[in-house]
Amino acid sequence: MLDQKSFYFLRHGQTDWNKERRLQGSNDIPLNATGIDQAHGAKDLLAETPITTICCSPMNRARKTAEIVNEVLNCPLVFIDELRECSFGENEGTLLSDENYEDVLRGAGGWGGEVYEEFLDRAISGINQALSHPGPVLIVCHGGIYWSLLVNARLEQDKGITNGIPMRFDPPADGKKVWAAALV
Repeated sequence: MLDQKSFYFLRHGQTDWNKERRLQGSNDIPLNATGIDQAHGAKDLLAETPITTICCSPMNRARKTAEIVNEVLNCPLVFIDELRECSFGENEGTLLSDENYEDVLRGAGGWGGEVYEEFLDRAISGINQALSHPGPVLIVCHGGIYWSLLVNARLEQDKGITNGIPMRFDPPADGKKVWAAALV
């Protein structure tokens, strides 16, 4: 279960594999020029937010995005291993379509990757670890972690997240079960 605290979320900037729509998973693909520009754009958008801690995946693409954003926030930067992307096993490097993302996540265990339910548990554990730090927290990580967040926050699951666009998540209010999510 997701801790009931407001936070900010940022998917890392674009990589060449994102551009080609390839499954990256545990491959540590670096940001491309567009991804670096996206990270700088996110930095500008987040410059006036009251973020006190940045928690991120230790993978290069997330770490570099967080470091760029932190140029204006000057927060403690905490690396959380559980925020790394899902391992897709032998499917890593293959092309992906929007229609089959959930199927790929659900089937990753059959291709030598992570079992879907175990990945979802790991991802939420990572988010909750991030939320245990002084907040508001900015979580910088991956599309798979975002998917897990959507499942747990009971938000529409047919929406992907664009690289480098920060979002704010607020827990359910007034007895509702669905979280509120908005672009920054």
